[in-house]
Order: sequence, then C-alpha cells, then structure tokens
Amino acid sequence: MNTLLSTGFTLPGQLAKYTGKVREVITLENNALVMIATDRLSAFDVVMPKGIPYKGQILNQIATQMLAATSDIVPNWLEATPDPSVSIGQRCEPFKVEMVIRGYMSGHAAREYKAGKRILCGVSMPEGMIENDAFPSPIITPATKAEEGHDEDISREEIIRQGIVSEEDYVQLEAYTRALFQRGSELAAEKGLILVDTKYEFGKTEEGTILLIDEIHTPDSSRYFYAEGYEARQTAQAPQKQLSKEFVRQWLIENGFQGLEGQQIPEMSDDYIEEVSNRYIELYENITGKTFVKADVSQIESRIENNILAYLGHI
Repeated sequence: MNTLLSTGFTLPGQLAKYTGKVREVITLENNALVMIATDRLSAFDVVMPKGIPYKGQILNQIATQMLAATSDIVPNWLEATPDPSVSIGQRCEPFKVEMVIRGYMSGHAAREYKAGKRILCGVSMPEGMIENDAFPSPIITPATKAEEGHDEDISREEIIRQGIVSEEDYVQLEAYTRALFQRGSELAAEKGLILVDTKYEFGKTEEGTILLIDEIHTPDSSRYFYAEGYEARQTAQAPQKQLSKEFVRQWLIENGFQGLEGQQIPEMSDDYIEEVSNRYIELYENITGKTFVKADVSQIESRIENNILAYLGHI
C-alpha cells in the first residue's frame, strides 16, 4: 500500500515549512497555513519507520468534522479541506502548551499512579483508584510543547510563573478546554463511546483572538472506550475495550519499546501494519458514525499537491 511519509513539493507563496511528528505545516503569504496529515505513526514521541495506510486521511477528516461540531464554543483556524489529507486555514502564534484533559485515570496518568505518584501537573489524584476509573471531575494536566523529543508535564502555576502563557489567557484556555471536553464527551456518548482523555492546542491571531488549532478528538490526540460493558470490565478489573492508538503503545511495550534511550523500535510486519490501518478505519467509523471512503492513494503526493494548487487558484 502507498503511504505518505513526507512531501517534497514547494507551493506558490510558500514562506516556511514545519515538519512535526505526523503533520507537515506550510506557511503561505497572507497568513495562510496548509496542514498536511501524513501517514506517519508516532508513539512515545517517536516516529515509527513505516507509515499506516489512510491514517492521514482518517485523522484529517475526523478533525474537520469535530472542529465544525465545536465552532460555536471557540473559533478555530480551519477554512477549507481541499484534499482528504489536507486542511487550510488561518495562521496564528501557537501557545507553547498542550491542554491535556483527563476524565479517567488511563494511559500516562495510570502509569504515573502505578509508580506511586498522586500529584500530576500540580493536580491531586485521589487514593484508592484503579486504572480506567473515572476521576470525580475531569482534571487538566498540561504539557509543554516540545520541538523535538518528549513533551513534558507542567503545572498551571509553573506555566504562569514562567510566563509561557499569561494568567488571563491561561484562564481562558482552561475554560475552552473544559467546554470542548464536555462537547466531545456528549458527541462520543451519542456513538456509544466514552471520551477518556484528549488534548487541545490553541493559538493567538495578530488581532489577539484565541483560536483552536491542529486536530481535535482524533484517535491520535484522544483515548476512547466503548461505553457498553465499561462498568462490568471495571468491576472485574479487566482491560477496557479501547478506541485509540493505545493498542499500538501496548504492542510496543510488549515488544520492549517505550521510547527510552537505547531501546530499539520493533519491526512492524506488513500484516501488523494492515491491522493497524484497519483499526484506524474502525476508529473513524465509530467516532463519526460514517462509512470510511478510501481516497485514491496510487499517486498520493501528486494528488495532494494538485488539490492544494487547484484550491489556491494555480491550476
């Protein structure tokens, strides 16, 4: 299967290009941003050697739908999606924090809890919890946005003390984060899912408006459980049935990799790659309630370039 691991084209009016773990972001004249969702797979802040077929399309299309479903809560950057794997919108200055919100003690929070920690990012976690229990109310556990390597946990107080975000802006980011998580939880419940945790990223325009940016409520940025059977599995202390890329993280852990220095990335077979792709398609269909339609990937890079150029009026 053809996958998109990177792009090599230059767009008219291109000023800069940033390559993240999964996305490539091209800055154009007139404060426009082109965000291309590649098929790269990142886990433990490490990009895996092989791509996952249709992953970029899946993430981009979920994010597009979720941004539309939350635009009444907070304005967002998105203006158009000229290709299944591409979003175009307004450039702004990103805040250098990720707003992570957790309704349940899972993933990173559970690993910290098992290690004996009861404070995460300055927020206390109650005694007597077991993995995947719901918190009494959702907790916000921010992370610094790393250019390279691992994002780092940080507290609200430290963000404000270091001047990473002003107190006034941070209060607004928290309010937006809680409102978005509430909406995301409601949308998930309609599909028989539980939104366990997620992260949001924000930026500020030159005019001073805070915008929601990047992706939201995708399986890369969020963790979902199936609601059916959740209570029974918790009572039995059995693993929850998940809709997220946590299954990839668990496979990597079982194969001796957690992104730590000196660890070797395990080889992913073609069969496993196909399994991961099928799981992402399952995620899409469950999260959106729509049937996934595979885009033509025979010439994926030229398809993307031509669709962007057509939108920009250069074809």
